[in-house]
Amino acid sequence: MAKTLDNKIIRAADIIRKADGILIAAGAGMGVDSGLPDFRGNQGLWKAYPKLGQHRISFVEIANPDAFADNPRLAWGFYGHRLNSYREVIPHEGFHILQRLAADKPHGSFVFTSNVDGQFQKAGFPDNRIVECHGSIHHIQCATPCSRGIWEANSLKVEVDEENCQLTSPLPVCPECKGLARPNILMFNDWGWISDRTELQYSNLHKWQSQVKRLAIIEMGAGVHVPAVRNTSESFGVPIIRINPAYPEVPNKRRDVGIALGALTALQLIERELNKTR
Repeated sequence: MAKTLDNKIIRAADIIRKADGILIAAGAGMGVDSGLPDFRGNQGLWKAYPKLGQHRISFVEIANPDAFADNPRLAWGFYGHRLNSYREVIPHEGFHILQRLAADKPHGSFVFTSNVDGQFQKAGFPDNRIVECHGSIHHIQCATPCSRGIWEANSLKVEVDEENCQLTSPLPVCPECKGLARPNILMFNDWGWISDRTELQYSNLHKWQSQVKRLAIIEMGAGVHVPAVRNTSESFGVPIIRINPAYPEVPNKRRDVGIALGALTALQLIERELNKTR
């Protein structure tokens, strides 16, 4: 087993060594090493939010526009707590390893993530080199929506009764219609998400990718139940380094490498291997 892992780390280092640009693809598992919860199943959600568990409220039900219509203080209790947590968390060393791995590449790196936590920006990745395919909790929109407006949540202060998952501060409002506001996040059964910001990010990705001749992908913590990140990685038809302790399977075993480890541990091993030849 150890020998197999060593070989995979060597192959991953070789893929990175040959690349002139790196696409960093990240799912929820990327934040686990920073101490963030992973909501891949209801048990993870209910462990982080016991009150939701008591009422058997699933992730699909709370991460849903209907939750803001039916019980806005509960919905904002959930998202407000997450917003405060993401503001406080410190990105783990894996983010900085990724920066170092791409530092000597002619085209550097670009990030594609389903995470809404803003951790890549917080770690120092430039905002114009990131696609947040599900939006960002650090941006707000009208819940109706009354317009295409999206605004930053920097000035939004939310207070939450964590035990009961209830917002105790005033409900956020849309500055245009004065109705309820919500995070600019793509939720389940969501026909009101304003995608303009994310569409601009996709445009930036396409422009960057068109210049890269030897693209490599480092994918971390991307699940299979909402496979947006995995599908995007596979759509490029280039070598993928898939880092995932539960789902390391890759589409092309000759071209790709699947490493059954957490993001931070795998990145540390890959960087160590690359440093042997520098």
